[in-house]
Amino acid sequence: MILTAHQPAYLPWLGLFHKIALADKFILFDDVQYVPRDWISRNQIKTQGGPLMLTVPMLTTGHREKVIAEMEINNEVPWKRKHWKAMLLAYQSAPHFKQYADFFEDLYSKEWKLLADLNLYTLEWILKTLKIQVPVERAHTQHFQGSKSDLVLDMCLKHNAQTYIFGELGQDYADTEKFKSQGVVPFFQIYKHPVYKQLHGNFASHMSIVDLLFNEGDRSLDIIMSGNVAKEEVMARAMGGVGNDELFTRVERTL
Repeated sequence: MILTAHQPAYLPWLGLFHKIALADKFILFDDVQYVPRDWISRNQIKTQGGPLMLTVPMLTTGHREKVIAEMEINNEVPWKRKHWKAMLLAYQSAPHFKQYADFFEDLYSKEWKLLADLNLYTLEWILKTLKIQVPVERAHTQHFQGSKSDLVLDMCLKHNAQTYIFGELGQDYADTEKFKSQGVVPFFQIYKHPVYKQLHGNFASHMSIVDLLFNEGDRSLDIIMSGNVAKEEVMARAMGGVGNDELFTRVERTL
């Protein structure tokens, strides 16, 4: 069992889908504290004027006492119309816009109360579109214990995971020796962002996944995975009882 997790993200970037594609199961970490002005509620698309941030407005009163699963969208602000119009103007001439436009037009016609519901609905559609067949579960129904590294380890043990895939920043808090002592191999994703065909001038990386879909269509998953570690390599390392934390440390020391 290869497990990974991430907080709910609005129209996520490519790296999240690479990480999910490496796993056997994905946990949506929606039971941690909401952080304003984070990728949980915003992401960027590429427009004729350059990258544009699309932000879902939130009702933030008392957010320090709430987890992500409880956070409500501020629907007094006409954000849905604004986001769809921006997407339409940015990508209506993209090669594969018509292939996916109906989903987004319908997405922005629906009523959304909770941000986590919006993000999960979108995530599941994108995974299906990319043909990434990895089941998704929400954390807030599972009552994991601990914080930071211990929380992740508790999740791994409850799901009988032999390998856990951290994001690259996981090195800042992961207790790798404790993971190994519990029979869980830690693996740190180091994502190399691919270059692909885009509209509007020079290539800009770290856009929302919608930028790749509208521009490259059915080639999107191959592009996401290109130049990056494949699931087979993660499995091979797990079977040998080693992750890539030692490799990651060596890379850091050379910088």
